[in-house]
Amino acid sequence: MTHFQKLRNISNFKWGSSIFSGTPTGSFYIAQTARLYRTKKIVKIENGGSVNEDLRKLPVSTIREAQAALLEYLHSTRNLQFLDAEIMSKNSPYFLQKILKRVENEADIQRSITRFLRYHPINEFEPFFESLGFTPSEYSPFLPRDLMFLSDDELLLENYHVLRSYGIAQNNIGKIYKAAIEVFRNNYGVLSSKLQAYERLGLSKSVIRKFIVLVPCLLNGDVNEEFVKVLETLKSVGIELSWVEKHLLEKNSCNWRMMLSFLRLLREIGCSEEQLGRIIQEHPELLLEGSVDRALTLIGSLLKFGSTKNEICLMFQQLPRIQVGKFYLNLRQCIVFLNEIEMQAKEIMNFVRTHPVLLGSCSLKKTNSLLSVLNVGKARLCKYILDNPQDIKNWVIGSKVEPLSNSGEKERSQKLKIEFLLSIGFVKNSKEMEKVQKLIRAKGWELQERFDNLAEAGIDRKDVFEMVRACPLILNQSKDAIKTKIDFLVNDLDYPIASLILSPTYLLYTMQRLKVRLLLYNWLKDQGVVEPMLSLSTIITCTDKVFEDRYVNLHPRGPQVWQDLKKQYCPIK
Repeated sequence: MTHFQKLRNISNFKWGSSIFSGTPTGSFYIAQTARLYRTKKIVKIENGGSVNEDLRKLPVSTIREAQAALLEYLHSTRNLQFLDAEIMSKNSPYFLQKILKRVENEADIQRSITRFLRYHPINEFEPFFESLGFTPSEYSPFLPRDLMFLSDDELLLENYHVLRSYGIAQNNIGKIYKAAIEVFRNNYGVLSSKLQAYERLGLSKSVIRKFIVLVPCLLNGDVNEEFVKVLETLKSVGIELSWVEKHLLEKNSCNWRMMLSFLRLLREIGCSEEQLGRIIQEHPELLLEGSVDRALTLIGSLLKFGSTKNEICLMFQQLPRIQVGKFYLNLRQCIVFLNEIEMQAKEIMNFVRTHPVLLGSCSLKKTNSLLSVLNVGKARLCKYILDNPQDIKNWVIGSKVEPLSNSGEKERSQKLKIEFLLSIGFVKNSKEMEKVQKLIRAKGWELQERFDNLAEAGIDRKDVFEMVRACPLILNQSKDAIKTKIDFLVNDLDYPIASLILSPTYLLYTMQRLKVRLLLYNWLKDQGVVEPMLSLSTIITCTDKVFEDRYVNLHPRGPQVWQDLKKQYCPIK
């Protein structure tokens, strides 16, 4: 056969100037050439596919002859449909390379391959899967163990033909196969019926094609009820299917169950049909970009912070143009920031309730960085934020932050602290007074109230002064903490208030420690194994080991009572 005859035979198969145009990922094509006799044109790889360098270096004519031989074998010898055979021969470079290695050094490639295939039947599933966009390593697990001819797997071919006829791209059929192989086990007519059922819902073929590529499991079993209900819900709030098609991106993952739960939840929190439609139309990513789980988590978090349903509905209506996942992360980081500057828990909860959109819109700088740049303490920053919440927007990442103006609060606090200490008997500029000033961290305007709190409990003011001299740290205790500890001492333990004069350090310990130690002591006193009215400092200040040796082990049941009290008042977190 002459060279011209070979080319004519190849042209009969309608190769065209770009025989791989429109083929799926992993296929290759012959670049258009002006001269049919140039044999040094190199095979190129389309869409980032990768073929062994040996095949890259083969002349175009050799590749064409190999493809023509494979096409003729699959169609004429194996009786596959011409289109099936053509697609497989054009889109299986790895398989062709394997065959070419068996006939390399042959002069007439097409005739040699034809002769080789006549005596060496091939596993037709290999070029078939490769034509779907699979690499050999990807399709290897899918090769049937007991079959080698495609015609023997009639259901595979039947369902493949249904999808291809429906307009599904070749490589997308491969995606469907990987994700839902069961689709290709449907009996005759079943797959077509499923596609028609979705069309009867009002979906166009283009929408159906996108959906089944995104979520191949829609083709498993009966029509997906959750999918249908999502579409019905969207239609009921004024969102047409054309909108769904327009905003459906191939990178999305659609969880219909979570989408339906989210839509129902928005209704349950009070969003009207009009509001729900507006929210989804303005923020399609809530449904279409895998953000449903984040949105559900966001709603759950806001409910934990005490937000009402109406407040959450209003927040979604005011949601800024950012991804809901980013919004949620911003909100969480702002809550961490408020906690790190030691804002009271009730204040944080109220702040989150009243300013969720503000917090979700701000990507704040790190806490330590803000404290440094703002040149402010945590207490003042808490107060400033509560008074000027919108200023948080000026502290986001990438913005220039200016220090807060000096409020004079520190100077005023120091002045009031000195005046208070002088008023209760400390000597001005004395070393004792300097020492006390350093130990007392409370604000100057808080000291008089705490001092009065002790005096009003029944302690003489002179004795309170002596208590402060002996243990200045008691003034760091809040008014409520002092009151709670005194109530426990006097009303629960029947200790006289005067016992605090000799043991002011009692006020420094946590209520958990006080309760566990003193209730155990009371129990031992009832058992008659300890003396009544022991000094508070004797009971409270020693270590746990000393306390156990000195008191707990005095009674056989002491260790058990001790452990029970610790479980009750000091639970492990």
